[in-house]
Formats: sequence, structure tokens, C-alpha cells
Amino acid sequence: MTPVQAPLSVVILAAGKGTRMRSVLPKVLHPLAGIPLLQHVVETASQLQPNAIQVVYGYGGEQVPRQLSELELSWVLQTEQLGTGHAVGQALAEMEMEGTVLVLYGDVPLIKTKTLTTLLEQSRTSGFSLLTVTLQNPAGYGRIIRDGKGRVARIVEQKDATAEELEVNEVNTGILAVTTQQLRAWVDALESDNAQGEFYLTDIVEMAVREGVEVVTVSASTREEVQGVNDRLQLAQLERLYQQQQADELMRRGVTLMDPSRFDLRGSLVTGEDVTIDINVIFEGEVTLGDGVKIGSNCHIRNAVIESNTEILSNTVVDSAEIGPDCRVGPFARIRPGTQLLRSNHIGNFVELKNAQVATGSKVNHLSYVGDSTIGARVNIGAGVITCNYDGANKHRTTIGDDAFIGSDTQLVAPVEVEAGATIGAGSTIVKTAPADQLTLSRARQLSLKGWKRPKKI
Repeated sequence: MTPVQAPLSVVILAAGKGTRMRSVLPKVLHPLAGIPLLQHVVETASQLQPNAIQVVYGYGGEQVPRQLSELELSWVLQTEQLGTGHAVGQALAEMEMEGTVLVLYGDVPLIKTKTLTTLLEQSRTSGFSLLTVTLQNPAGYGRIIRDGKGRVARIVEQKDATAEELEVNEVNTGILAVTTQQLRAWVDALESDNAQGEFYLTDIVEMAVREGVEVVTVSASTREEVQGVNDRLQLAQLERLYQQQQADELMRRGVTLMDPSRFDLRGSLVTGEDVTIDINVIFEGEVTLGDGVKIGSNCHIRNAVIESNTEILSNTVVDSAEIGPDCRVGPFARIRPGTQLLRSNHIGNFVELKNAQVATGSKVNHLSYVGDSTIGARVNIGAGVITCNYDGANKHRTTIGDDAFIGSDTQLVAPVEVEAGATIGAGSTIVKTAPADQLTLSRARQLSLKGWKRPKKI
């Protein structure tokens, strides 16, 4: 997407505490779909390809820029929160003299790039465009006051409005686009003689009208697009709205969601054809699901690739792993970082794999832990098997060759190798190489004592 009007500077206001959140965490850092509110706004603004994005921060000190340090942003500290006009004034000192300024808010995460593009296009007409929305219940918002010809005359804040003005349903969203030169002049002229004792950015509307500058308005498509977050109830409402939007898009792409209202995507999800996702599944980070993949209920999938026709059964966690085609994993399995299943693997209930590479057709079906291991093809690992990979200081690797059979309740003390075709007897502790095609076991001799009597309470 090419810039609508260049040079373009974006200012995102993010200095407030968010008192009604009742949190020590700055409001703009509270997560929506797993990432901070502010980051949603930054990512949307970035689609406009501005020359710069300036974030005005204050409450929480360096906590805000530190958490978003990987983003290419210019940070402007507002040491005193004296209103939106004052905040924009702090950012103006860092802007180029020419061009357009787009003002956004760090707690309005669902604003759409399409809407902002339209706003910027409209600002070409007079140099000043304003985003508004019509609400059935406009309580709390600044009202758009128009003259007899329907042109914007001014904005009046709720606390400063007359009874007649409070009846107006068209309200200010705070989002606007204006030429840099005009904005500098108007912000410098702001005064704080109002009910809040603050410098309102909205006062520049009346200044523009007095100078004969037409304020062109653009209407937001929905209230939710411009809804800010002031408390945890509003945050939860936007979370569900956002998740419903993600669910709708997935279903348009052919994904079956058993219940779209019980679905959470906190990252990106790439899907093939005929993917089915049951209820209460959480996706985080970057996840890819191949054709015909089925995800059971209550699963948590993070930064994973799951290839075609694989089924992840209910209550399974997959984290930073690659699962090949035609596998069956779960229920109640945990697949940890570094694990790779090649093809047609069965990983069963209460099995944990960590940094394990498993070749075609191998099975770990019950109650086992396999960590830091290389497992060949067609290996069968019985119930209760563990690889003892950690000696208290370092991790060590276990290698199991093709067609090996590991009996139940075996401990493989790494570093150790089980060669191809070897069989390990149940209950063994293996501390050295188990030869190929042989039975290896280590057990204490079984004894039965005649005449032994069980102790009784005295």
C-alpha cells in the first residue's frame, strides 16, 4: 500500500494511566488477543507507511517503550498529563514542518486501515478531516455541533455541553488528520479554561472554523471500530469482538469451527482445506495447519506446524514443535519445544516430548517422558518409560534405533543408545548401549519369603 499523502506523521497518544483498569500496568499495555492494545494501533498505522510513528507516553515511565522496544517507533515523554492538546504538542517538536499528521489513540485497538485511508484521502480537500460515529447512547463523548448548513462548527465535551447539545448523537472519536503547519499554530493557541482544566485537542476544530477551514468528517462503519478501553469490562467486550472477527474470517476460508464463540487466536493462523477446530482451542504465535487437520477441544497450540491429516486430540499442548502428516497426538499430551514428529506417529495420553526427533511410524502411547532424544522408525515405547536426560547440571541425549521395543517402566539414563531392533525388558534401568536385535534387561532377582507376616498395629 502506498502512502495516501506524504510526508505522513502518525501520533499515537498513550500517556494515560487508565485509572478504571485498577492496575499498576499502563492501560495501553493490557493485552488484546495476546498483544498490547498499543501494538494493535501501531501495526494498523504501519500499514499506511508513514514517515514516522510517534508514541506519546507518560504513566509507567519507561515500561511502555521497553515492552515495545522491537517496534520502529519514536518515543515522546509527556511528564505531565495535561490533556490531548498538550500531548500532541509534545510530539510536534519532532515532526517535519510539511505534510499531514494523523492522530490516533493507544487504547483504540480495532481501528481499521481502510477507515484511516479514507480519512487521509478526505483531508486532501481542506487539510482537516475528522472521524466521527453516531451512537444511540452518546453519554461520555464529545458532541459534534454543526451549523445551519450542516457543516462542523465545533466539538463540545460532555462536561461542558448544554442540555440541547447533549441530545446530539454524532460524537467525536478523537481521530483526525490535519496538515502539520495548521496543527502547530492551533495547538500553540490552545487554552485550558474548561471544566477539566486541560488543553483539549478538540478545540482546534473551532479554531479551524473561525479561520474558514472546512472540517470534513468521515463516519466510522461501526462503534466497535472506534471504541476505546477504559475498564476491564470494555477490554473483555473488545476481546470477544476481535475473536469473532478472526473466527468469521477463518470460516470464510473454509475452516470448520465447532463453536465460533469459543475460539481464541492470539497470533496468526494459516490453514489448509477441511480443517476442523473444536471448542476452547487457543492458538498463539505463528501456527500452520495442513489439509484435513483436526484439533480437539481444549487444546493450546503455540508456534507450531501441524501437517496434513494429523489429529490433535483434546486437552493437548503443542509448543514450538513440528508435527508431520498422518499423526495422532493426545489426548492430554504435551509436545514441548524442539520436538519433530516425522510421519504416522502416535503420541498418547499423558506423554511428554521435549526436543525429541521421532521418525516414521514410531509410537509413545502412555504416561511417558521422552526428552532430548533421537528415535528411529517403527519404535514402540511402552507405558511409564522415561529418558533420564538431566544429571543436575547438563542435558544428555538418548538415541533409539529403528524397530526397537522399549518395555514399560524403563529408565534410559542418558547419554545412552538403544541400537536398531533391540528389545528392552520391562522395568529395566539402561545405563549403557543395548545391542541390536538382542533382549536387554536389568532387574533384581525376584524373591518370595515363606512364613513372612505383615506387621500389625500395636
